[in-house]
Amino acid sequence: MNTTYNIPVWKKYTLSIEEAAAYFRIGEHKLRNLINENKNADYLLWNGNRVQIKREKFEKFVDSLEAI
Repeated sequence: MNTTYNIPVWKKYTLSIEEAAAYFRIGEHKLRNLINENKNADYLLWNGNRVQIKREKFEKFVDSLEAI
């Protein structure tokens, strides 16, 4: 049995780069640059070489910035 879950992006614990770009209205290129500059940030979760962005922690990070 193949079950598909459609979880709203605002309820997800982690987001892909594409989902985070849409949710935060930040370009994918900018997000990739942030990830490359902060590979050990607490808002990142690595699954091998694939990165997921922890939504709530990234929200707090963005809230602390004046410009991005």
